[in-house]
Amino acid sequence: MSMKLHHLSIIALSVCVSLTSFNSFAHGKHSHEHQQSEAARKASEGIFADKDVKDRPLSDWDGVWQSINPYLLQGDLDPVLADKAKKNKNKTIEEYREYYKKGYATDITMIGIENNTIDFHTPEAVNSCQYSYSGFKIMHYDSGKKGVRYLYECKDAGSKAPKYVQFSDHIIEPQKSQHFHVYMSNESQEKLLKEMDNWPTFYPITLDKDDIVHEMLHH
Repeated sequence: MSMKLHHLSIIALSVCVSLTSFNSFAHGKHSHEHQQSEAARKASEGIFADKDVKDRPLSDWDGVWQSINPYLLQGDLDPVLADKAKKNKNKTIEEYREYYKKGYATDITMIGIENNTIDFHTPEAVNSCQYSYSGFKIMHYDSGKKGVRYLYECKDAGSKAPKYVQFSDHIIEPQKSQHFHVYMSNESQEKLLKEMDNWPTFYPITLDKDDIVHEMLHH
């Protein structure tokens, strides 16, 4: 890690302590302050009316976030895979592992979001851009369930950050995110909406591997 990236990472870590998006985690491990209403719970499962979907500001994702891809590759998420295999007999643990290897794959280790600016950290560089909101898209899946992606665009031609970014976090109205899947492209929003296999996933950097497993099993 370069000294520049190390310095930026320290700044990002200090910023995250003050960001309100992590208030629900500030009272000890495994806080359950983010209890959902019945409608929000159903929406998180892909069941909602299109009319209930609302615009959301980028500030809903403010904070400093870590990729959970390393935890998967190290075997730390095996309890989650085992639980999924137990509940859903259509895939084995190893089949789930391969599925999530494709889904979580990314070279981005950390994302920082504040003041409509997104910083993408990789081991080699930090690329940033200020993003503008481009609306949302309701996704209809083969399973019959639905999802929502919130679309943002970087209009700085000189930035090396992804031009098009889409967030999906199982939430359909303004609310602070607890984790998210992110889709990134330099081509177009329309083409990116067709991406179904790769959805890098990020959790608050304040959580350790045990916290993340707990969140995945119980939320």
